[in-house]
Amino acid sequence: MPLYFAYGSNMDVEAMRSRAPNSRPLCAARLPRSRFIIMKGGYASFVRDPQRALHGVLWELALADVRLLDRYEDIASGLYKKIQQPVLRANGGSARALVYVGGSTARGEPHPGYMESVIAAARAWSLPEAYIRELSMLAPRGTQAEAVWRAPDGSAQSASAPVRTGPAAKVRPRFASPLDRG
Repeated sequence: MPLYFAYGSNMDVEAMRSRAPNSRPLCAARLPRSRFIIMKGGYASFVRDPQRALHGVLWELALADVRLLDRYEDIASGLYKKIQQPVLRANGGSARALVYVGGSTARGEPHPGYMESVIAAARAWSLPEAYIRELSMLAPRGTQAEAVWRAPDGSAQSASAPVRTGPAAKVRPRFASPLDRG
Protein backbone atom coordinates (compact mmCIF):
# COMPACT_ATOMS: atom_id res chain seq x y z
CA MET A 1 0.00 0.00 0.00
CA PRO A 2 1.36 3.43 -0.89
CA LEU A 3 1.77 6.14 1.72
CA TYR A 4 -0.09 9.41 1.27
CA PHE A 5 0.63 12.74 3.00
CA ALA A 6 -2.48 14.88 3.58
CA TYR A 7 -2.14 18.51 4.67
CA GLY A 8 -5.56 20.04 3.92
CA SER A 9 -9.10 18.76 4.39
CA ASN A 10 -7.91 15.16 3.95
CA MET A 11 -6.41 15.28 7.44
CA ASP A 12 -10.02 14.78 8.65
CA VAL A 13 -10.46 11.04 9.30
CA GLU A 14 -14.27 11.13 8.98
CA ALA A 15 -14.11 12.93 5.65
CA MET A 16 -11.50 10.49 4.36
CA ARG A 17 -13.79 7.57 5.21
CA SER A 18 -15.98 8.67 2.30
CA ARG A 19 -13.11 9.71 0.00
CA ALA A 20 -10.80 6.73 0.57
CA PRO A 21 -12.80 4.17 2.58
CA ASN A 22 -10.17 1.41 2.57
CA SER A 23 -7.29 3.61 3.75
CA ARG A 24 -6.14 4.27 7.30
CA PRO A 25 -4.35 7.13 9.08
CA LEU A 26 -0.93 6.31 10.51
CA CYS A 27 0.50 9.37 12.26
CA ALA A 28 1.16 13.08 12.10
CA ALA A 29 3.99 13.97 9.72
CA ARG A 30 5.61 16.96 8.07
CA LEU A 31 7.08 17.94 4.74
CA PRO A 32 10.20 20.03 5.39
CA ARG A 33 11.04 23.15 3.41
CA SER A 34 7.42 23.72 2.37
CA ARG A 35 4.74 26.28 3.23
CA PHE A 36 0.95 25.93 3.21
CA ILE A 37 -0.91 28.23 0.79
CA ILE A 38 -4.40 28.64 -0.57
CA MET A 39 -4.21 28.47 -4.33
CA LYS A 40 -6.40 30.34 -6.81
CA GLY A 41 -9.05 27.57 -6.82
CA GLY A 42 -9.68 28.12 -3.09
CA TYR A 43 -8.03 24.92 -1.86
CA ALA A 44 -4.80 24.05 -0.05
CA SER A 45 -1.47 23.60 -1.77
CA PHE A 46 2.13 24.30 -0.86
CA VAL A 47 5.20 26.05 -2.15
CA ARG A 48 8.85 25.54 -1.36
CA ASP A 49 10.14 27.58 1.57
CA PRO A 50 13.48 26.60 3.18
CA GLN A 51 12.44 28.16 6.51
CA ARG A 52 9.13 26.32 6.98
CA ALA A 53 7.54 22.90 7.28
CA LEU A 54 4.14 21.72 6.07
CA HIS A 55 2.39 19.64 8.74
CA GLY A 56 -0.19 16.98 8.05
CA VAL A 57 -1.16 13.33 8.35
CA LEU A 58 0.47 10.25 6.86
CA TRP A 59 -2.02 7.70 5.51
CA GLU A 60 -1.66 4.14 4.35
CA LEU A 61 -3.58 4.46 1.08
CA ALA A 62 -5.29 1.35 -0.25
CA LEU A 63 -4.62 0.77 -3.94
CA ALA A 64 -8.38 0.69 -4.56
CA ASP A 65 -8.62 4.22 -3.13
CA VAL A 66 -5.98 5.85 -5.33
CA ARG A 67 -8.40 6.40 -8.23
CA LEU A 68 -11.10 7.65 -5.85
CA LEU A 69 -8.70 10.19 -4.36
CA ASP A 70 -7.45 11.20 -7.82
CA ARG A 71 -11.05 11.91 -8.81
CA TYR A 72 -11.71 13.82 -5.56
CA GLU A 73 -8.56 15.94 -6.09
CA ASP A 74 -9.59 16.53 -9.73
CA ILE A 75 -6.34 15.30 -11.26
CA ALA A 76 -7.97 15.09 -14.71
CA SER A 77 -8.58 18.86 -14.89
CA GLY A 78 -5.12 19.74 -13.55
CA LEU A 79 -6.41 21.22 -10.28
CA TYR A 80 -3.87 18.98 -8.51
CA LYS A 81 -1.00 16.80 -9.62
CA LYS A 82 0.61 13.87 -7.82
CA ILE A 83 4.24 13.86 -6.74
CA GLN A 84 6.36 11.70 -4.45
CA GLN A 85 8.09 13.48 -1.56
CA PRO A 86 10.05 12.39 1.51
CA VAL A 87 8.11 13.21 4.68
CA LEU A 88 9.17 13.02 8.31
CA ARG A 89 7.00 10.94 10.62
CA ALA A 90 6.10 12.46 13.98
CA ASN A 91 7.17 9.26 15.71
CA GLY A 92 10.58 9.27 13.99
CA GLY A 93 11.92 8.21 10.64
CA SER A 94 11.10 9.28 7.14
CA ALA A 95 9.14 7.81 4.26
CA ARG A 96 8.38 8.59 0.64
CA ALA A 97 4.75 9.51 0.23
CA LEU A 98 2.31 10.51 -2.46
CA VAL A 99 1.44 14.21 -2.13
CA TYR A 100 -1.12 16.18 -4.12
CA VAL A 101 0.19 19.63 -5.03
CA GLY A 102 -1.87 22.35 -6.66
CA GLY A 103 -1.53 22.83 -10.39
CA SER A 104 -1.11 26.56 -9.76
CA THR A 105 0.93 28.55 -7.25
CA ALA A 106 -1.22 31.66 -7.79
CA ARG A 107 -2.68 32.67 -4.43
CA GLY A 108 -6.40 32.76 -3.81
CA GLU A 109 -9.02 32.99 -1.10
CA PRO A 110 -10.29 29.84 0.62
CA HIS A 111 -13.86 28.69 0.14
CA PRO A 112 -16.05 29.69 3.12
CA GLY A 113 -15.67 27.07 5.83
CA TYR A 114 -12.69 25.35 4.18
CA MET A 115 -9.97 26.69 6.46
CA GLU A 116 -12.13 26.03 9.51
CA SER A 117 -12.25 22.33 8.59
CA VAL A 118 -8.48 22.26 7.98
CA ILE A 119 -7.82 23.95 11.33
CA ALA A 120 -10.20 21.59 13.16
CA ALA A 121 -8.37 18.59 11.71
CA ALA A 122 -4.96 20.11 12.58
CA ARG A 123 -6.13 20.56 16.18
CA ALA A 124 -7.51 17.03 16.32
CA TRP A 125 -4.10 15.71 15.27
CA SER A 126 -2.35 17.94 17.84
CA LEU A 127 -0.25 19.66 15.20
CA PRO A 128 1.99 22.43 16.61
CA GLU A 129 0.09 25.44 17.94
CA ALA A 130 2.33 27.87 16.03
CA TYR A 131 1.43 26.05 12.82
CA ILE A 132 -2.28 26.17 13.66
CA ARG A 133 -1.94 29.93 14.23
CA GLU A 134 -0.39 30.24 10.75
CA LEU A 135 -3.35 28.34 9.28
CA SER A 136 -5.76 30.56 11.23
CA MET A 137 -4.27 33.64 9.59
CA LEU A 138 -5.44 32.26 6.21
CA ALA A 139 -9.05 31.85 7.34
CA PRO A 140 -11.30 34.70 6.22
CA ARG A 141 -12.41 36.92 9.08
CA GLY A 142 -16.04 36.61 10.11
CA THR A 143 -16.67 33.17 8.60
CA GLN A 144 -18.70 30.65 10.50
CA ALA A 145 -17.52 27.11 11.18
CA GLU A 146 -20.93 25.83 9.98
CA ALA A 147 -20.27 27.06 6.46
CA VAL A 148 -20.53 24.50 3.69
CA TRP A 149 -17.82 24.48 1.04
CA ARG A 150 -17.51 22.61 -2.25
CA ALA A 151 -14.76 20.02 -2.54
CA PRO A 152 -12.78 19.71 -5.80
CA ASP A 153 -15.09 16.87 -6.87
CA GLY A 154 -18.14 19.14 -6.35
CA SER A 155 -19.43 17.43 -3.20
CA ALA A 156 -20.67 19.56 -0.29
CA GLN A 157 -18.40 19.54 2.78
CA SER A 158 -19.07 20.97 6.24
CA ALA A 159 -16.55 22.42 8.65
CA SER A 160 -18.86 21.60 11.55
CA ALA A 161 -18.64 17.84 11.03
CA PRO A 162 -16.83 16.14 13.90
CA VAL A 163 -13.16 15.55 13.24
CA ARG A 164 -11.80 12.25 14.48
CA THR A 165 -8.27 11.05 14.36
CA GLY A 166 -6.67 7.65 14.22
CA PRO A 167 -4.97 5.86 17.08
CA ALA A 168 -1.63 7.64 16.60
CA ALA A 169 -3.14 11.13 16.76
CA LYS A 170 -1.78 11.93 20.22
CA VAL A 171 1.83 11.76 19.02
CA ARG A 172 3.32 15.26 18.88
CA PRO A 173 5.83 15.99 16.14
CA ARG A 174 9.26 17.24 17.09
CA PHE A 175 9.98 20.89 16.37
CA ALA A 176 10.61 21.36 12.66
CA SER A 177 11.52 25.03 12.88
CA PRO A 178 11.62 27.89 15.38
CA LEU A 179 8.02 28.70 14.31
CA ASP A 180 6.87 25.38 15.77
CA ARG A 181 7.96 26.31 19.27
CA GLY A 182 5.04 28.73 19.83
